[in-house]
Amino acid sequence: MNTSKKLLKLVQNAIDDLKGVNTVILDVRDLASFTDYMVIASGTSSVHVKSIADNVAKETKKGGFSTISIEGHSYGEWVLVDLGDVAVHVMLPTIREFYQLEKLWAKHE
Repeated sequence: MNTSKKLLKLVQNAIDDLKGVNTVILDVRDLASFTDYMVIASGTSSVHVKSIADNVAKETKKGGFSTISIEGHSYGEWVLVDLGDVAVHVMLPTIREFYQLEKLWAKHE
């Protein structure tokens, strides 16, 4: 299994462990140069969003990966965990609906 896929699996498991909602994985290798995959998940509250993001950082570190940065943690509405090959967006449902990242990063054929 290549490094990006291994990291992606760790991220999925970390989100699932804390009951993240509506997780979507986007392959953006053809659309972006800064990451291979975007993972978008929702939390049910600000505390839940922060907890999911924290778990992603913790579990990927245990797996031997480094977190480049975590943004938005103090607010808990939208937390970005930048893992290099995988960018993880954990959001409240209202924020997710407003920004519609899935549509923004969808491949246009």
